[in-house]
Amino acid sequence: MFYYYGRKKQIAKHYPSPNFDAVIEPFAGSAAYSLYGNNWKKEVTLIERDERVTNIWQWLIDEATPSKISSLPDLEVGEKSSEFLHIIHAATKMAFHYKTIKVTPVLARNWEINKRYMAENLFKVKHWKIISGDYTLAPDIEATWFIDPPYKEDAGKGYRYGSKLINYKELADWAKNRKGEVIFCEGHCGDYLPFKPLLYLKGVAGKTSKEVIYYQSNKANKQIELFPLAIK
Repeated sequence: MFYYYGRKKQIAKHYPSPNFDAVIEPFAGSAAYSLYGNNWKKEVTLIERDERVTNIWQWLIDEATPSKISSLPDLEVGEKSSEFLHIIHAATKMAFHYKTIKVTPVLARNWEINKRYMAENLFKVKHWKIISGDYTLAPDIEATWFIDPPYKEDAGKGYRYGSKLINYKELADWAKNRKGEVIFCEGHCGDYLPFKPLLYLKGVAGKTSKEVIYYQSNKANKQIELFPLAIK
């Protein structure tokens, strides 16, 4: 719904569509998977450990209206802001550690674009639920589980509750015991589940990053066909 470092908005189409009535994101972030296509129509439950992100979702679900969002002031390049909703639009994972930020052209444009997006798509999230806390607080129900934690090693260090705070073996065991289907995202350092390649993403300075996926389902004879590796 809003800009969030590591979000899956641009590659959500590469993940399997949900096969259950409920969708649960135990590491919610900006919930790009749940917003993709018609996924938002499901019974969506988000779990988020960073209470600042939880507060944004709570406001969007319970209080926000399109007019309230549209009336939020634009950001002027060079000014400073201490609003977390502004700060995360800076397009850097280190934004999670900033208390104030100087508005850059990138931040100002991201805010302008996403403010409009939030207003236009707000209706999609009004029936959603948000839980503040650790992934283990997720309801133990049959669902499509879209699990997108901070990635292991360097890629997941910038978040407030980053990779250093995650026991990946425990997370893997927990994920394998979910009811329904599990779509688990990781990067090239993912070694705690039998991940399969999904695609390569273009980064800055010509660098690429590898996205991998683990999938399981308790639906009889359920199979998925992963897209071949491609540069995005």
